[in-house]
Amino acid sequence: MNKKAIAITLTAAMTAVMSVPVFAADPAYDDIAVGETGTDLTAEISLLTNRTDMLDESYIGTTWAQYLEEFNKIYPGITVDIEGDTNYAEDALLRLQGGDYSDIVMIPQVDLAELPNYFISFGDLDTLKDEVRFASTKAYDGQVYGIPITGNAQGIVYNKAVFEKAGITSLPTTPDEFLDDLQKIKDNTDAIPLYTNYAAGWTMGAWDAYMTGTATGLTTYENQILPHEQNPFEDKGNGAHAYNVYRVLYEAVANGLTEDDYSTTDWESCKGMINNGEIGCMVLGSWAVTQMQGAGDHPDDIGYMPFPMTVDGTMYASAGPDYMFGINVNSSDDNRLAAMIFVKWMTEQSGFSYNEGGMPISLSDDKWPELYSAFDGVTYVASDPALEGEESLTADLNADSELGINAGGNTKVQGIVEAAATGSETFDEIMADWNQKWSDAQEMDDAEVIYTDLASESGAAETEAE
Repeated sequence: MNKKAIAITLTAAMTAVMSVPVFAADPAYDDIAVGETGTDLTAEISLLTNRTDMLDESYIGTTWAQYLEEFNKIYPGITVDIEGDTNYAEDALLRLQGGDYSDIVMIPQVDLAELPNYFISFGDLDTLKDEVRFASTKAYDGQVYGIPITGNAQGIVYNKAVFEKAGITSLPTTPDEFLDDLQKIKDNTDAIPLYTNYAAGWTMGAWDAYMTGTATGLTTYENQILPHEQNPFEDKGNGAHAYNVYRVLYEAVANGLTEDDYSTTDWESCKGMINNGEIGCMVLGSWAVTQMQGAGDHPDDIGYMPFPMTVDGTMYASAGPDYMFGINVNSSDDNRLAAMIFVKWMTEQSGFSYNEGGMPISLSDDKWPELYSAFDGVTYVASDPALEGEESLTADLNADSELGINAGGNTKVQGIVEAAATGSETFDEIMADWNQKWSDAQEMDDAEVIYTDLASESGAAETEAE
């Protein structure tokens, strides 16, 4: 993918510095009182973002320019220069490694142990875990290095009108029910039942999100159990777990319940297609809902439903942060303070999470988007951090196995589509290959295999959807 960078600069009227808070060290997130702290501060800071769509004045939601206009009403002396990158995951990491990165960065895939090398701390985890949702995601050695821009539950975007026309009267709760519904869409409508978004690549990574909390109901699964689990991709015989997550994709493609030619899928055009009823559903995070709603004349037809999987009679939904704000450890003192203020304003007062259909980041915010109404009775599962001394183990296993679970392993999921379409491999052959790769990586990284029976493990989430 070619890099396309877009930059805008919002200059506010510069004011003389009257009084700026003096901190003994870097300002902490909970030290900042928006509208009080640093209102006389003069600074120019930069932000690198993956949300290039929000730089376009024609964006159907709130643009960066609109957010910054509101921010500058409170902080007229802080100028925010925003640069967007459409090849963000790769380019942001390269810029970190090269030392040339913005004051605020949406943190790319970085080992937790390396976070202090690039970013300042937002404060103690013990303090922020009671203030910020998903505070532990980018925490290391008791310090928080990332604040989420928003939170996402993992489910499926669908067109309500298409489902109704197909004769689907209730949302599926198991993989087999979902596959039956896809067949109904094919038999009774002209819509593509399930659009894979294969060609975009990054979109295929959405499937990984369901193999953790959704498929197990365990907050400890992703970072504590999975690194030690023997054959995590085998059929556990309970209709859940990773095996049945990816089986949905394989069988949908093999049975002609997806687009005719996966290589011709197009990310931008699919938004209008699902809005107009040409697509039944797509596997994407909740962040995608507002984009699909704004892509045509039928926003009310776009809904969001839990991934169809039930574990011991209960449905769960993996939940976690979107990209997380990080503040450059090499920025000047004034820029660090200005960046901290901007991050807190974004999470507390901008309305970004709500506008983008995301979970509120401030735990004191009880305003949830309507799109989560279908999650009534579903339990959200946010992954617990790794055990002490194993902070980098999952990342190491992902790298050595080349599976990249929840870490950009898009090509392995694309391989499922290719094999199902061509018949080159059976699904069980693919899963056996993944198990072998994971096992080899465990041996390479001395990850003792301990857990084999998830039924005996604990750690289910306690936060039920409202």
